[in-house]
Amino acid sequence: MDKSKRLFVKSKRAFRRRLPPIQSGDRIDYRNMSLISRFISEQGKILSRRVNRLTLKQQRLITIAIKQARILSLLPFLNNEKEFEKSELVARTTGLRIKKK
Repeated sequence: MDKSKRLFVKSKRAFRRRLPPIQSGDRIDYRNMSLISRFISEQGKILSRRVNRLTLKQQRLITIAIKQARILSLLPFLNNEKEFEKSELVARTTGLRIKKK
């Protein structure tokens, strides 16, 4: 076989198509918390379209639904409980110190 012909031979790797994250029956709505929570990180950030494997239209609808749920306080804007606990502990310990004269 010539080298020139060998360059155009495609590999015969098995391709496994992944299932779409949003099924045809799923309705993208701010009240559908089980669906919305799949597209939010642990910190409360909206995951990117590449990570979610969504279409552009689906990502827009998910983003709007998440923002509506946040405004209606169904979801937190940020999930930084660890940072809050640390700052709370620091505030408590600094308030307990007694100054000597």
